[in-house]
Amino acid sequence: MTADRQQFTVSMRVLHWLMAALVLTMLGIGVAMVASLADYHALVSLHRPLGIVILLLVVIRYVNRRFSALPPFPATMSSRERFAASASELLLYTLLFVQPLVGWGMLSAARYPIVLYGWLHLFPILPHSAMLYAVLRKTHTVLAYLLFLTFIAHFGAVLFHTLIVRDGMFDRMVPWRVRAG
Repeated sequence: MTADRQQFTVSMRVLHWLMAALVLTMLGIGVAMVASLADYHALVSLHRPLGIVILLLVVIRYVNRRFSALPPFPATMSSRERFAASASELLLYTLLFVQPLVGWGMLSAARYPIVLYGWLHLFPILPHSAMLYAVLRKTHTVLAYLLFLTFIAHFGAVLFHTLIVRDGMFDRMVPWRVRAG
């Protein structure tokens, strides 16, 4: 078995770790936005463009994944664990795609300008509606909690396989090349 087959492709690993850093940053910014009204506008000005970057990256990552060979799951994983891993991965992709769209729709419904940088603004994707804004704001919050819980479950499963089972699960996604052996 080659080292490439034991690991995800380099592009998949780079996108994984870049998105992990962005998602953790976004979750931190989201918590800080709720906790600190004094810094709210500065945090929102970071939150909006990062959300769009995550949306673009998740699309790139999904397309990349569809055209890349995946390493097999470790032999230690039961069929239930493999199903759970695949289902949670699909849930993460879905949340990372839907969450920015809900945020974009929420801001559109509120008629807030969606400034990416300087003069670069996004167009509204939904009509102005206070009721729609309220529903999407609540949805954005619920999805953020679900994303956080899914992220923690993913992280916990990797820790379990790395520290307890010791089956090389983490080696599949580490940024460096792992030798076959």
